Amino acid sequence: MNLSHNKKKTLILIASFVATNLGTYYVASKSKPAQDEESGHADASLYADNASNCSVSIKRLAGYNFIKPVLFVDRECESDKLFPIKQSVTSLFEEYKRTGDINSGSLYLKEYTDNEWIAINGDEKYMPGSLMKVPELIAFLKMEESNPGLLNKELVFDQNYSLDKHPKFLSKSIEFGHKYTIRELLRYMIVYSDNNATSLLFSHMDTNVFKKVFTDVGLQSPDLTAQNYPISAKDFSIFMRILYNSSYLTNKNSEFATELLSQCSFKTGLVGGLPSNLKAAHKFGESGDPTEKHFSESAIIYLDNNPYILTVMLKGKSYDKLPQIIRQISNTVYQNMAGTTKVAT
Repeated sequence: MNLSHNKKKTLILIASFVATNLGTYYVASKSKPAQDEESGHADASLYADNASNCSVSIKRLAGYNFIKPVLFVDRECESDKLFPIKQSVTSLFEEYKRTGDINSGSLYLKEYTDNEWIAINGDEKYMPGSLMKVPELIAFLKMEESNPGLLNKELVFDQNYSLDKHPKFLSKSIEFGHKYTIRELLRYMIVYSDNNATSLLFSHMDTNVFKKVFTDVGLQSPDLTAQNYPISAKDFSIFMRILYNSSYLTNKNSEFATELLSQCSFKTGLVGGLPSNLKAAHKFGESGDPTEKHFSESAIIYLDNNPYILTVMLKGKSYDKLPQIIRQISNTVYQNMAGTTKVAT
């Protein structure tokens, strides 16, 4: 085919432009820093961590022949950037210990902008109480993935459960003799922390799936004959992290779970230290005995452009005081994360 001189010149210019720009794109793509597998941001270990020699650990899900899905990614060392928060909260813990309001306190904070974290007494263990409803929720959603439609199955609340628990923070409960779908029962369990709904669900749960939720993320399998499962703030935060990352459940089920958690009716503690218009998916738990009370709360906090996970666990004398302390700690963390000194309203 014959082409005019001008057409030939135009084609040569187009070809040159395409080759140059695709070549530039290819080089840029090949030389682009590795993406952080958890947060989607460029892996800062290629920058700051090179200076601090801070390595990165990757937790992958086992049990497959050809793939190993990423559950979460951690730097081995704590964040320098978040150190002022650690100082402030440590001072609060020391002051409340001095006044006798707490015996001990722990905090785990994970922010997702730069994938950094800090912990205070992060490995000390507490009785989680109703926090265990979160892995139960995850277990049922995992069961649903193998048995679609499971959440629509109806269960009848026709048995009185012997519960060795006397919760202080009561809300809404299912009614004896009524039918509820598993979806509705999950809502009562999470939003209202209803122990009757929890027990009814547990009696129909595949306990092997429940145990596997723990072992899949690297935690010890729970003894279902024991009254409690001592756990640290850092370890419990894993459940919130896999929900936020949608790395264990499907996107649909992870969204469903976090939406339920965002509707939790308990507002006295952690979310009380946040602005009322700030979204948070959270769960609290109370446990202990007459001599020592355990109160904990964990949340995914959807701060604009800087989401973070915060778990606070306390041991003390009074259920009246402990949620107030968590509220103050939450507000202290929020002020630092938001870069403001404005008190939450």
